[in-house]
Amino acid sequence: MRSATVVDHLAFAAELERLLRPLSLDWYAPGSLGAVDLCHAASGGAAAIPGLLAKRFFGVPLLITEHAVQLRAHYLAAPEAPFGAPVRALLARFHALLAAEVYRQAALVVAGNTHVRRWQQRCGADPAKQRTVYPGMAAERFARVGEHDDQGGPKTLVWAGRIEPAKDLIALLHAFAEVRRAEPDARLRIFGAPAEGEEATTYLAHCRALAAQLFPDEATGAHTEGVSPVTFEEIGGPEIPELAEAYAAGGVAVLSSVVEGFPIGLVESMLCGRATVSTDVGAVVEVIGGTGLVVPPRNPRALADACIALLRDPERRARLGAAARARALELFTVEQNLAAFRGIYLELISRAPVRREPDGDPLLFATPPEARLPGPWTRPRAAVTGPDRAGVAVAAADGAECAVGEGAGETVVAGEPAAAGERAAAEVCAGAGQRAVAGERLPVCVAADRGPGDGDA
Repeated sequence: MRSATVVDHLAFAAELERLLRPLSLDWYAPGSLGAVDLCHAASGGAAAIPGLLAKRFFGVPLLITEHAVQLRAHYLAAPEAPFGAPVRALLARFHALLAAEVYRQAALVVAGNTHVRRWQQRCGADPAKQRTVYPGMAAERFARVGEHDDQGGPKTLVWAGRIEPAKDLIALLHAFAEVRRAEPDARLRIFGAPAEGEEATTYLAHCRALAAQLFPDEATGAHTEGVSPVTFEEIGGPEIPELAEAYAAGGVAVLSSVVEGFPIGLVESMLCGRATVSTDVGAVVEVIGGTGLVVPPRNPRALADACIALLRDPERRARLGAAARARALELFTVEQNLAAFRGIYLELISRAPVRREPDGDPLLFATPPEARLPGPWTRPRAAVTGPDRAGVAVAAADGAECAVGEGAGETVVAGEPAAAGERAAAEVCAGAGQRAVAGERLPVCVAADRGPGDGDA
């Protein structure tokens, strides 16, 4: 770049050295990358560099799996990087070239959802090499709640997750203010992990202050303590020891995010059999699949209307919750994830050549299935030499020695000139290695491209 200074180039070189540092490891020894059957990289960035080496030097197939596109993550984080604009531009170009090369060399590119799949295509992935495999969740953690008949608090909304600005709890609080006007008995319970970092702590304090302003403590009588309809609670306490207990506390689970990749919290609430109201971000629509209500992000009015509709209709809540749990058990369990990747592994290994001899049990796909079936492909290839001076022909398999004629003792290869100068092109010969006398035929012997004057064999 014209605007880049010497300092910028030095900073870029230092960052490039850090990114390419995996190349300095001992990947090239025969017992390292050359001994594996498949390289599986969990992202398409620098983590895939060892897989590129294995593909380049040893022909090992490369599999890429992404639940968030690495190149997109780099673009989003670039403005906060401690570099000037020229260095950021150079690094962006490097990451774009690396992503394109990784996608080009990969045998398959697996996306965690359709949202990621579209981003992979924008970054250079070939749609013909793409697959979608959803993340697997441990469904047994939520089985007790999901299989229970209790649908939780009939007037309680539940939000669970990591408290940060991208989750847009501000919009949720404003939406709940509308819900309270329509349903005065409604409650909102916000379950979050302990705040970590200055940004999360500041955002949580801001949310608490807004909740106190919108929902002052309400007392049921002159001598009772006021209680707010909005509570902020941490998972792991005596009342809510586990995440499943948080979803069990409400009848409707809410997701209010403005940015989301694969909504894990949404899948957890589905496994608990809860009806859901979500914003249309990331892979939400793909995950929900018609088993919940979806509204535009940053729209408190629409979010409130959807919550009110479910709070007022318990039968609809039950139907949506049962459908959500059935969908989650079908698509988002550990078992389906393992089965999908097992099939992909076997598919890729079956395409790769066998590069080493098995030590004990035979390797998978070392012998092709057709070798066990009768047919011409199971017979050895053979060559038939032309007649010698005595009128005797020889049938020899590839690599066998010619028995008679001018080329006696020499190696005969199918399709190459025979001892007498003719070109033998026998495809199959069951009598390989046997001697034929002029006028006689070897059993099941087919020859082609015979030169003039060739004898029958």
